[in-house]
Amino acid sequence: MNSTTFTNNPALVVGAIFLGFVLLELIYGCFRQPKGQWRDIAIEVFGSSLLLGLTFPLVLFLTDTLLNIWVPNARDTLSSLPWLVGFALFLLFDDMMQYWWHRMAHRVPWLYSLHRAHHSAPYMSIRIVYRNNSFYYLLMPSIWLSGTLIYLGLAEVYYVYLIIKMSVIFAAHSSVAWDDKLYQIHALKPLMWLLERTISTPSTHAAHHGQNADDGVTHYKGNFGNLLFFWDILYGTAKITRRRPPSFGVENLSPVSWQHELFWPLVRTRQSTKTEKTKQ
Repeated sequence: MNSTTFTNNPALVVGAIFLGFVLLELIYGCFRQPKGQWRDIAIEVFGSSLLLGLTFPLVLFLTDTLLNIWVPNARDTLSSLPWLVGFALFLLFDDMMQYWWHRMAHRVPWLYSLHRAHHSAPYMSIRIVYRNNSFYYLLMPSIWLSGTLIYLGLAEVYYVYLIIKMSVIFAAHSSVAWDDKLYQIHALKPLMWLLERTISTPSTHAAHHGQNADDGVTHYKGNFGNLLFFWDILYGTAKITRRRPPSFGVENLSPVSWQHELFWPLVRTRQSTKTEKTKQ
């Protein structure tokens, strides 16, 4: 495999970055499995495998196939756009759209049932990045819109965009609080003020995963940004404390099976056949 193949396959680069964060958590001793929580391993392994092995490539394939049938002459029509303009289109149609999808998932009960697996983990870790119901990503508009932009000729822009976006998302979910050390460096205060209002960081995203809204840090009805935290600033859903919640999870969460969390509404735990109703 030559360097060109590696460069033109963002999945390899993203995978290498993911493994780098796994290694960091192992080094710092925060990649441990809580005792008795094997259901979490099942959710994370099956959920991540479904997204990366089936859902994501399927959406890109279907987008390409359908657009080739409906608008064959539109293929590569945006390929001559300046690179920065193409990158800005992905920020708008992928990252901003994912912000709104994520925000809706915390307000629409049936959507939250597709998203609750991501929050039911009682910890922050690189492990939970892809931890969602199997239909959550299939229905996510931003992936279909990214596929459309790729069809229109922005594939090379997407390679770089995806690597940057996933690096930020991995870093924000990681249990290694890398931003804490940077906050303590006086000379970096202006930079960190700007950084935490631009991209997601462990501090701002941990607040979104906190369990109890009355702890002064948790903000699960905000801090929805994925790559850009700026969307939270812009739309008034941001909370910045530079602290971590004392616990993670979902308030008043009724227990369901791991199959329920991954495959609802096709699979439902008997005692929880209705849509989840929690404070989130």
